[in-house]
Amino acid sequence: MSSVAETQATQSPDRSWLATLLAKRELLLGIVILVTCIVFALGNPTFLSAAHLFGIGRSAVVVGIMALGVLLVLLPGGIDVSVSAIAVSAMYLTTVTLQALDFHGTFLVAVALAVVIGALLGLINGILVAWLKLPSMIVTIGTLTLYRGGLLAFVGTERIRSLPAQMSDFARTQLFTTQSAGRTVSLHASVLILIVLAVVLAFLLHRLWWGRYIYAIGDDEEAAKRMGVKVNLIRTPAFIVSGATAGLAGLFYAAMNRAADPSTFTGLEMTVLAAVVLGGAAVTGGRGSVLGTMLGVLLITVVGSSLVLVGIPAAWQDLFIGAFLLFGVCVPAIRDRRVERRRGMVVTE
Repeated sequence: MSSVAETQATQSPDRSWLATLLAKRELLLGIVILVTCIVFALGNPTFLSAAHLFGIGRSAVVVGIMALGVLLVLLPGGIDVSVSAIAVSAMYLTTVTLQALDFHGTFLVAVALAVVIGALLGLINGILVAWLKLPSMIVTIGTLTLYRGGLLAFVGTERIRSLPAQMSDFARTQLFTTQSAGRTVSLHASVLILIVLAVVLAFLLHRLWWGRYIYAIGDDEEAAKRMGVKVNLIRTPAFIVSGATAGLAGLFYAAMNRAADPSTFTGLEMTVLAAVVLGGAAVTGGRGSVLGTMLGVLLITVVGSSLVLVGIPAAWQDLFIGAFLLFGVCVPAIRDRRVERRRGMVVTE
């Protein structure tokens, strides 16, 4: 049998550099990103070109927006793997609807429609998890299949290449343009939208009572209930926001790639989850940050967008994503074990 004995820990006033890195996930990720960029730049100087760097920013938008929503679900101890199906459903349904109505208005209407569709699909997840007390993993695996299967069965399987005019106009909206390697390159406006969303979410999590309750539920749900926190009313909006951000990401993807394909995003939910966990979000809830999530997204995007530059087949991307996911789970476990040892928790067989 195992017995646990509590002893007085002798703590050194100076912590080791490794302990510091393990305790500060954002710092660790920043160093890893810097080293990764140096390696890629040495492998191929094209990595540092404006064209490639702008491309990395553009590629990070869809995963980044989805990751913000998934972070909200993870913090109170849930998980959402249906975001890819929600994104493609909102993207395709919005495109088909605008075409059927022959709509020529502002792009904001398309945004609102995609967000509403995503929010409604997220609400279904929220009701099943928060109110019917079903496991979030099982529920979202089920809705992942349900949403994608329903889209293909009842809406259509045709790849739409002729998008509504307002979506095509958004694809040409740039923050600024410059010259790189003898050609004109631009940074897409969606990068700024991602940054704004990240700032807003960070404010909600750290300045409003709703954000504090989300962390409290993930840290100790029973204690949060004793404090009077209405867990159902906190968890449900988290799933709604996750669905809404997925819908927005899907619309942006279709607009920027100038096509709506119902088979898009297959397997993307694992990339999003890996980015969030790599950024420091605990799969058990209670821990995670917007900054860490954005750094996780950036690292995965840098690696995924730059493998070919250094001669590594793009097929290896899944290998790196799997390694990142394991890394994101293992580092917190190592850190928690070190904390227990410093507190004097000694486990003996």
